[in-house]
Amino acid sequence: MADELATPDEVAKHLHRTPASLAQDRYKGIGVPYVKVGRRVLYRWNDIQDYLEANTITPGAA
Repeated sequence: MADELATPDEVAKHLHRTPASLAQDRYKGIGVPYVKVGRRVLYRWNDIQDYLEANTITPGAA
């Protein structure tokens, strides 16, 4: 699964968001890195995992 690509619908479901919110993030230039294949937007599962790790907050950590 690590090198596989995911659709915006799959990523939205995985992140408990909507495809529209992912599109808004792309428009703003923030959020999960994505790949354009022609007109299609796809995400790498590795990038999604890295994004989650980078945005993990540990309570009480200084």
